[in-house]
Amino acid sequence: MENYESQKRYERAKKRVDNERGFYTHLTIYIVINITLLFINTNFESQGFRNWFQWHLYITPILWGIGLLFHGLRVFKGNIIYGKKWEERKIKELMEKDDLL
Repeated sequence: MENYESQKRYERAKKRVDNERGFYTHLTIYIVINITLLFINTNFESQGFRNWFQWHLYITPILWGIGLLFHGLRVFKGNIIYGKKWEERKIKELMEKDDLL
């Protein structure tokens, strides 16, 4: 019975780590692609920063950013900034580490 519970906890933790890794991968791709698109669409080499105030340059980052926000909320369950559940989980994690030592 203890082995089964341990296996279930491991599976939940693994799924959580996979979800967080997926979010951070999504965030990295979002940043890299949107910076690249911004430089390509502004024609930076010939016009410099004068072209950066056109609203159409920001449609993709805003819409994609909304999707990224929902992805983050789903992964972190609304606790992006260290909330109460995070505190409880971290305390429990540290207590378990102390038991192992």
